[in-house]
Amino acid sequence: MAKTGRCLCGKVSYVFEGDPIATAVCHCSHCQRQGGSAFSVNLIAMSSQMQISGDLAAYDEMGEKGDQVYVRRRFCSSCGSPILSEIMLSEGVIAVKAGTLDDTSDVKPTVEAWCVDRQPWVNLPGMAASLERE
Repeated sequence: MAKTGRCLCGKVSYVFEGDPIATAVCHCSHCQRQGGSAFSVNLIAMSSQMQISGDLAAYDEMGEKGDQVYVRRRFCSSCGSPILSEIMLSEGVIAVKAGTLDDTSDVKPTVEAWCVDRQPWVNLPGMAASLERE
C-alpha cells in the first residue's frame, strides 16, 4: 500500500511504495540538530521505493575524517522541511522522515540507533534492538 507525504509548505510531495526495511529512532546529534528535537523517526527503505515531486536541496555531511560524504540530507528548498537522508555508505538506502507522512497512524519504531547521543531523559519502550555508533 502506498503512503504519501509532503513538506510543510507543500512544494515537495512524495509517494512511498511498499513496506520499509525498518522504522528506526535515530538519537545522533546530527538528527537532533536537523530536526530541532531529541531524536528523529525514520522509515528505512530503498530509494527505488520513493517518487518525489518538487525541488529538494541537499546538505552533505562528511565522515569524521572529512574524507567522504557520510549522509546526504535532503530537504525542501523553500520551507526547509527535512524529507529524507541518503545513507551514502549503503548504496540506495534512505531514511524517510516519518513526520512528513500524511498519515503517521501506523508508524511504530522498533529500532534505536546512535544511542550514545540519546538525551538522558529519553526512554522509549518496546524497542527490539539498539544499534550503537562504531
